[in-house]
Amino acid sequence: MVATYYSKRFQGRKTASGERYNRDAFTCAHKTLPFQTLLKITNPRNSKSVIVRVNDRGPFNRGRDIDLSYAAAKEIGMLSAGVIPVQVEILEQVYTDTLLAKN
Repeated sequence: MVATYYSKRFQGRKTASGERYNRDAFTCAHKTLPFQTLLKITNPRNSKSVIVRVNDRGPFNRGRDIDLSYAAAKEIGMLSAGVIPVQVEILEQVYTDTLLAKN
């Protein structure tokens, strides 16, 4: 998968989940995974990893699979590169039906 990260101009904007984007939170955008899914993102170039939570949709640029928050991108050392290949592991996937059943 290929990762990018949000630019500063998105700070405070509403995400597709309804949350406000916070560049200091460990979050990400993915096209299809349910909101609240936890992912382990690893930069294979330096083996640094971060756990992020899906709270937005995107990226919408061809050849890009996941948009990381600024904090997450910094944690795995990708700020200078901007776009890098990453390994993605799903740690927890939350489905709407499961959430509704619990309420």
